[in-house]
Amino acid sequence: MRVMRKLSDGDPAAVARALRAAQPAPNEVAGPVAAIVAEVEAGGDEAVRALTRKLDGVEPPSMPRVPAAEIEAAAAAAPAELREALETAAANVRAVADAELAAIAAVDVELAQGQRVRIGDAPVAAVGVYAPGGRAAYPSSVLMCCLPARVAGVERIAVASPPGPDGTVNPTVLAAAALAGVDEVYAAGGAQAIAALALGTQSLAAVDLIVGPGNRYVVEAKQLVSGRVGTDGIAGPSELVVVADGGADPREVALDLCAQGEHGIDGLLAAISPDGELLDAVAAAVEEIALERPSVADATVTLVEVADLDAALALADALAPEHLELQLAGADEAIAAERVAGCVFVGAGGGTAFGDYAAGSNHVLPTGGAARFGGPLGVRTFLRRTSVVSIDADAASRLAPTVATIAHAEGLPVHGESARARARDNDNQTDG
Repeated sequence: MRVMRKLSDGDPAAVARALRAAQPAPNEVAGPVAAIVAEVEAGGDEAVRALTRKLDGVEPPSMPRVPAAEIEAAAAAAPAELREALETAAANVRAVADAELAAIAAVDVELAQGQRVRIGDAPVAAVGVYAPGGRAAYPSSVLMCCLPARVAGVERIAVASPPGPDGTVNPTVLAAAALAGVDEVYAAGGAQAIAALALGTQSLAAVDLIVGPGNRYVVEAKQLVSGRVGTDGIAGPSELVVVADGGADPREVALDLCAQGEHGIDGLLAAISPDGELLDAVAAAVEEIALERPSVADATVTLVEVADLDAALALADALAPEHLELQLAGADEAIAAERVAGCVFVGAGGGTAFGDYAAGSNHVLPTGGAARFGGPLGVRTFLRRTSVVSIDADAASRLAPTVATIAHAEGLPVHGESARARARDNDNQTDG
């Protein structure tokens, strides 16, 4: 891993922009992704297979859908320790999702006699889940996406995951799908998988919503098809910002940064502290760990020295990272709740890896600074809101003049006529 050292005493927003500018921009791959989506739209299954051969160097199966019996068999064949770990993680994720669903209430307001507005939620009909592959398999992403969807009441869930060198989906991904109650899995990855989920192919019916993390190509593809289907937002390359004081353990900070470096080279990895000696120790530990761990990619870790902890927190908020660790004396949930980040980990025990797998929080989080307006994937992601308006004849007569006045001011007189027609109908009925 490369370690970069910066001294910052400038405006947090300007420093954050500079750090973000050093990351590869997703739209750099816009042209190739658009071409991939167009190929899938024109060629369907055969285009997905051809792109898999070309881009992944893998001979895909003749039929991309994994047989349901193979999915169930993968769960049964999983080593006992792995199955138990997946079941523990699943139970925690499901418990949080159940609590979230219980907290979502319908809005039912009677504004006046005969005038009612109700806003309620219903699950979307079909969801596509992208489970990344390539450098590693991600059964955890299957659990994080599929379980909240199931709790929300989604009936159809289709998982797409890149095939391995033998052309099959990783068995741990299949085992996780089985534990989540999903029997529709496709051996397809990258932008072509996103296009297939959004547009449909001969063997894969299009979905209504696509969720799940991925690389720059996956993120760009999700944005490109977002006019046709819903998406969960920008969940791209992994990010971690650690705000630490001199009491933090430099090796633990380094391990946390290197762990996120296992996801690839494109993410933002940074430690911010007013303690220069701590940052020196983190730099040395990062270099040592990366040399001994082949799974750690050639990512860049940026160490930023600031004037004080207030400046460190201000810079972290300006970055609005996917993951934020507060390795600070006295850090508590109140301080964490004020931060701008997808998920905040509090205190020395709060390693991001817990959230990646088993803490119960969701690891599908906004990246690229999107935590300024977005949040974790959860039950709400899979619910569509609908307003139901009930207006009886008396309420129509009462509201029609208001509608007509505003419509006239906007230059849309027929809106007013439409409202007044209900009032006249009511008057005629009354007169009769």
